[in-house]
Amino acid sequence: MDNIYKLLLFFQKRGYYVCQRIADKFGIRAKVVRTSFMYLTFVTLGFGFALYLFLAFWIRIKDLVYTKRSSVFDL
Repeated sequence: MDNIYKLLLFFQKRGYYVCQRIADKFGIRAKVVRTSFMYLTFVTLGFGFALYLFLAFWIRIKDLVYTKRSSVFDL
């Protein structure tokens, strides 16, 4: 049973970050984004979950490609 809680904690830490980044981008609360993904998943039978995974992948790739540089000499 402890392994299930560890797995749940892992997904909560990683999954909520995606919703937080989307909410920060649009200037809304993260709770609204999370609930909208849940409703979208139930209504469209999985499309919301697929969209969520795509956005998580896109944010990860964007973070790897675009890094913030503190000065001109970091090029």
